[in-house]
Amino acid sequence: MAACGDATNTSAPAATTAASGAATTAAGAATTAASGTATTAAAASGDKITLSHWYHQYGEDGTQNAALKYASDYSKVNPNVTVKVEWIPGDYDSKLNAALLTPEGPDIYEGHLTNSMVQAGQVAPLDDLFTDDIKKDFDKVALARNTVDGKVYGVQMIIDPQLFYYRKSMLDKAGLKVPTTMDELINASKALNSGKVKGLFMGNDGGLGILAGNLVYAAGASYLDSSNKPAFNTDAVAAAWAQGKTLANSGTLLVGAPTDWWDPSAFNQNLSAMTWNGLWAMPGITKALADDFGVFPFPSAGPSGKQVVYSGGWAEFVNPKTKNLQAAKDYVNWLWLKSADKQQDWSLSYGFHIPPRISTAASADKLKSGPAAEVVSLTGKLGYGDLTIWNSAMGQALSDAFTNVVQKNADPKAELAAAQTKVQAELDKVLKK
Repeated sequence: MAACGDATNTSAPAATTAASGAATTAAGAATTAASGTATTAAAASGDKITLSHWYHQYGEDGTQNAALKYASDYSKVNPNVTVKVEWIPGDYDSKLNAALLTPEGPDIYEGHLTNSMVQAGQVAPLDDLFTDDIKKDFDKVALARNTVDGKVYGVQMIIDPQLFYYRKSMLDKAGLKVPTTMDELINASKALNSGKVKGLFMGNDGGLGILAGNLVYAAGASYLDSSNKPAFNTDAVAAAWAQGKTLANSGTLLVGAPTDWWDPSAFNQNLSAMTWNGLWAMPGITKALADDFGVFPFPSAGPSGKQVVYSGGWAEFVNPKTKNLQAAKDYVNWLWLKSADKQQDWSLSYGFHIPPRISTAASADKLKSGPAAEVVSLTGKLGYGDLTIWNSAMGQALSDAFTNVVQKNADPKAELAAAQTKVQAELDKVLKK
């Protein structure tokens, strides 16, 4: 789901009620015992409520019918509540931003939390849904990713970790151990590079997009500190970026693949011995390679570094402008916090992701063994996520700086200093709002 991309169809979203498509799938048929407790006060009093629930257009077959089925199941135990699922094709973010400016915006919607959304009054606080027990049972990165100034505004729906895959047979033949440091990754990429099979695939941009940010965290730093000040301009990050430059210019990286890094086709077709990808790619890799693959986190960079796993994913929000605030919160609570069967279904029946509730992930059979279980463990121990205040302009400043290091032989420390100035200027704008 994470890498499905936006569809090119830009026609108006087609609104459908849950009942119109519920019968077309058996997914998520069971409802949990908790479902009956989610009845809203309005529903209990007999008032009719309709909730509009927006999703972006997922690429996995079955997701739309699953969303319709969940909504239908909710109406069965809350007969006065109808959830109207709206499947939004095309540029979801632009359409959502425009809709949230109007009184007719969705009651419930998915997205990625930013400070700007909080400042604009586009997200309702959901602290009352997160009891102490639920907080303890929720992935810490996913919870932090949806928290601003101590208030929780979103419920993560799926966790999409990204990390390296490698061919066991190829590493064994070369006498290599699984890389744990950047130096070992560089050496492995060189040793595995054999002409027809490149050492590593990190995207058709030569790894620029993946290396820049991950190296910051792998060097033991962060984009920002706890006071929202730039924290990436360090000697350790400069040294890590120098290592990234060495890897990017080593001639061992696959570029010009038929599809980009998020699709495992190049790895499955033996175009590279190692690749960067997400957990979502594991079913396809398993189908192509059986058990001839393993996984490892982004390696540590330098003496103060650490291994890391980037953890992303979509979250659910409630529009504070809704006329049915409590009803909307009750539905989100029922679906994404109480109904373990539906959370497992959404994460693992159509794509391959980790449910954010720790107990729900632990009870999922598909995540209990092999590389999938290893990814769950690595994500829990080494995961880091996006910062709500970090925006695209800040990311572009850092990306441009790293690109200059790799392609223009620029000094890493000087580029980090220049990026710091740009990021601080952007932070000043955001924090003044």
